[in-house]
Amino acid sequence: MTIQAALKGQYHAALAMLKQTIEQCPEDLWAGGENAVAFWRVAYHALFFTHLYLQSDMDSFRPWEHHRDEYECLGVLPYPPHHEPRIGEAYTKPQLLEYWQVCDTTVDTGVDELDLDAQDCGFPWYAMNKLEHQINNIRHIQHHAALLAGRLRLAQGIDVSWAGSA
Repeated sequence: MTIQAALKGQYHAALAMLKQTIEQCPEDLWAGGENAVAFWRVAYHALFFTHLYLQSDMDSFRPWEHHRDEYECLGVLPYPPHHEPRIGEAYTKPQLLEYWQVCDTTVDTGVDELDLDAQDCGFPWYAMNKLEHQINNIRHIQHHAALLAGRLRLAQGIDVSWAGSA
């Protein structure tokens, strides 16, 4: 197995778990429920950065056609690209499932086009090489998928199935 094949499998698996959380989220949790950051915002954040970091750098990135500026931000962090969120109308489940499809179909060609030997990941706010950045990106998806799965379990007793590889 190649490194590219392993990365693709883990991307698809992490995204499959994120998709389950989106599909299974009840409407009352979608808008936020008891949480300070709405469910849909966490899902969009994870998808946006998945999509972004599958590119070689910022200049190569073309946002999703329905992207709204600053919707990807969960809060201000001490490094870019995080800004103060500017949130208006919520994305719907069908919209985020559409974006999920964009991200999932970007994985294979995205990984194949990356120079995994590059010492610079292409995003100046990360001081790591390209391969490590891809692993970091997969961990980011899984972190947010787990967070959302935990919300589903606590609020509704809904379980998300484990996906080990695609």
